[in-house]
Parts: sequence; structure tokens; C-alpha cells
Amino acid sequence: MAENLQQLIDQTNPVDLLRNSQIGSYIYPVVPADFTSWIKEQKAWRDTAVLYDQTHHMDNVFLKGSDAIKLISDTAINSVSTFPVDRAKQYVPTTAAGHVVGDGILFHESQDEYVYVGRAPVSNWLMYHGETGGYQNLELTVDRRSSSRPYGHAVSRLYYRFQIQGPAAWQVIEKLNGGPLEQLRFFTMSHMAVDGVQVRTLRHGMAGAPGLELWGPYADHDKVRDAIVAAGAEFGLLPVGSRAYPSNTLESGWIPSPLPAIYTGEAERGYREWLGVDSYEATGTLAGSFVSDNIEDYYLTPWELGYGSFVKFDHDFIGRDALEKIDPATQRRKITLAWEPEDMTKIYGSLFDVEGPSYKFFDLPLANYGSANYDSVVDADGNVVGYSMFTGYSSNERRALSLATVNPDVPEGAEVHVLWGEDPNSAKATVEPHAQLAVRAVVSPVPYSTVARQGYHGGWRTGYTES
Repeated sequence: MAENLQQLIDQTNPVDLLRNSQIGSYIYPVVPADFTSWIKEQKAWRDTAVLYDQTHHMDNVFLKGSDAIKLISDTAINSVSTFPVDRAKQYVPTTAAGHVVGDGILFHESQDEYVYVGRAPVSNWLMYHGETGGYQNLELTVDRRSSSRPYGHAVSRLYYRFQIQGPAAWQVIEKLNGGPLEQLRFFTMSHMAVDGVQVRTLRHGMAGAPGLELWGPYADHDKVRDAIVAAGAEFGLLPVGSRAYPSNTLESGWIPSPLPAIYTGEAERGYREWLGVDSYEATGTLAGSFVSDNIEDYYLTPWELGYGSFVKFDHDFIGRDALEKIDPATQRRKITLAWEPEDMTKIYGSLFDVEGPSYKFFDLPLANYGSANYDSVVDADGNVVGYSMFTGYSSNERRALSLATVNPDVPEGAEVHVLWGEDPNSAKATVEPHAQLAVRAVVSPVPYSTVARQGYHGGWRTGYTES
């Protein structure tokens, strides 16, 4: 009986382990699926304003002590030469071979106190290196995401976390504030009062317009949420349910769930031995038409995910030596794929065709059926030129879209094919019997939305470079 991830993959190919996981679909927990309809909620982040409840689907890792910044510097491709209190920073760690573990946001809340917010792979990476790296003045605490299936049991977090976004977001925010509020620099933190409750704020902008992230003690969740909904009513604000919420990234251009590149490499052996058989890395699902017996074929560098501008060689960090040897011009680049409507009708038409093939169900608005999704992107000659990695539908664009990484010589405007569905079908709990279909798609900009491209900040969306 395996006791850790290393023992588990000693017994089986990690590709087989992940492609046939029985954990089921990736769930955004606790928040209701819909408050109105997912189409109305998608349109609200483009046309009016929305409230995202991000309280339950991410881990929080609290780092305290004078060695906290050393741990961050030792594990981040980003520079921390400038990281003052009341600023946030996207955090991207890599393995010794220079492949991405994941990413998330670091908040510098007070002197020698930081909070990481994001998915489990980076939480685990921070916890492991914090515990084994010989840091003398460091305290680490993890607050794990809420249970995917609480079955009526009580759910509690240390923080609630909301975002107010959309064209009318600042009007909602100023009504909550009782008057004008300074629009601070992107990723700058401050405070404000909401219905008499003091909250922390982060200047954000997920919808091409100024917005805020707000957080505080979980006990204040309901009071703060109710105040936001009440203040936003006159401006058309809608709460966004867990069904629509993850699809916003199709328009904004962030790939949330690359496979953490930790299943091979002698430098990571101790980490795999530290990870339990119930960890995200051991139980997650690998989905899609791209199949290789070599797990390393699924690994990605920072440039392939749009994080190239974050790589700074002004400090020593895990993966630096490997990254210094990479020519960025040779790396795949992140793009959006706009799927051909006629081919999408074939997918849905197969649901009602009693004689023809059934294609893999394309769920709306998010069609992913694994924790990490890799569909082959092929050119006219059938060569794999990249991976389609996050797939769904935008009612704002009236298009099926996916976020992908493709070879540098694939031009914008080119027609490619996404192989939709698995051949052969894997044994994942989320996979029904189906036939594979080559779907035409056009290589398009990222972010896909013109509004987003013109208004967003952040290195993974534009040419913005971290300070």
C-alpha cells in the first residue's frame, strides 16, 4: 500500500494514474451554482457589475517571520527586490528543471506577514520548502479550500474573500464607501468600511475596469456580502454563481490549472515523498486528447503560460539555472482559440442523433472535465503544435473559446484543429463513451475580449512588467 506520491508513481505511470483518476469533476465549492442564470451573470461582468465570492475554492497559506521573504525569494521566478507592505504580487514557482508548479497571489499584509492565495499545488510547494528549507524565523499556517462535497456539514474559513468587478464596479464601491474612493495603483492594498465593518482591499481589475478585492474575518462574510448586494442593486450588480465564475478567465486570458511539473526529477523526490496519496497531485485528473506515456511532455515553462516577463535573474531561486539556458524565442506562446460554430453544432447535434457518433459532452459555460486539461492542437498536416488547456463558452462573445499554448511559428489568424474528446476513452469518472472530433479553431489574441486587452494590467495579459 503506497504511503506517499513517490511510492504511488513507483507502482504506475503517473500519466495512467492521473488520466484514470476516479475523483470526479473539479468543483468550485459551497457557492451556489447560479443566482440568476449563468448567461446573465456572464453578461453582468461585461455590462454592469458583479460580485465574485472567492471564499471557498482557494487555499490560504499564512507566512510570518523575517524568513518569510527569503522563502518567497528562494522559490519565485519573480523578483522581490521591491515588495513593500500593502502590495500584492503574482507568485510563480518552478521546479529545478524550470517547469511551472503553479501560480497564485501573494499579499504583503504587514511587516514580515504574507498570505498566499491560490490552488493546492503552490500551497503544498510553499509548505514543503518552508518546513524543509532550514528557515529559522518562519511560521507557516495553511487554511485549505472548503470541501468540494460538504454534504450539509458546517463550512468555515479564516477569511472571506470577495471581488467587485465590471464597468459599474467603482460606482458600487463608492456607494459602499459613502463617497469618493481613491483608485490606487493596480495590486495596491488599503482599507475601507462596509456597513461599519473594516475590510482590507486590493485594487484589482478582472473585467477591464477598476475593481476591488475585499477580505476580512469569515464571521463578517454575510454582513459584508449583503451590504455589497444591496449597494449594487441600482447599478445592475449580480452575484456570480460557481457555474459561471470560472469561465471569466476565458475572456481574461489566465490559464488556471497547468499540471504541476513535479512527477519526475531527482531534485523533487523528497517533495513527492512528502506528498500524501490523498494530495491534489496524487488524485487530480489529467484530461484531454493529448496522450503521452512521458509525463514530462505535459510540463510547461513560464513563457508557455505567459509568465515570461516575470522571470528575473536578480536573485537565486529554484529553477534559475535551467531557465537561464532557455531562449524565450523558442518557447510556445499563450493564445486564445475561437472554435468554429459549425463544428460546435456537430457536438451538440450528436446528443440527439440516435444513429451517429456521440461526441464528448461540451458542458456550459465551462467544458473542462479534468483538473488539468490538455487537448491536442494540430496543424493542416496533423502535427501537434500546442495544447488547448481551458475550454468553455462566452455569451459575451457568442463563441466557444479555449486558452492554449502553441508553437512560436503559428501565426495569429491561422486555422488549426482542436482534437475534442479522448481516443481511446480514459476511465476517468468524468468521461462517458464518446468519439473524438477535430474542431476547427482560429488562433486569436489573448485576452480575447477587446475590452480586456485595452484595459487589463498584469504580465500574463499584456506587456506589463512587474515592478
